[in-house]
Amino acid sequence: MKQFNYTITDPEGIHARPAGELVKAAKEFESKITLEKDGKSGDCKKIFTIMALAVKNGNEVTITCEGPDEDAAAAKMQEFMKEKM
Repeated sequence: MKQFNYTITDPEGIHARPAGELVKAAKEFESKITLEKDGKSGDCKKIFTIMALAVKNGNEVTITCEGPDEDAAAAKMQEFMKEKM
């Protein structure tokens, strides 16, 4: 299992467009990828579970990758978060 924390810097937080891009990036991997905020988590391969977390600018989230390609998935998710969120 690979896990990292990230503080959202996008002024609008995770809204529909970046959530859709996150889902697309997560679906490239076999591993289970989850995003957690305030004790609640959502599957990064399902846009509605990500949107339901209502992640705002300044919130800290935890990304967890677990599965056969978790190393590559975690690296991609970290890169994605830095570039887009």
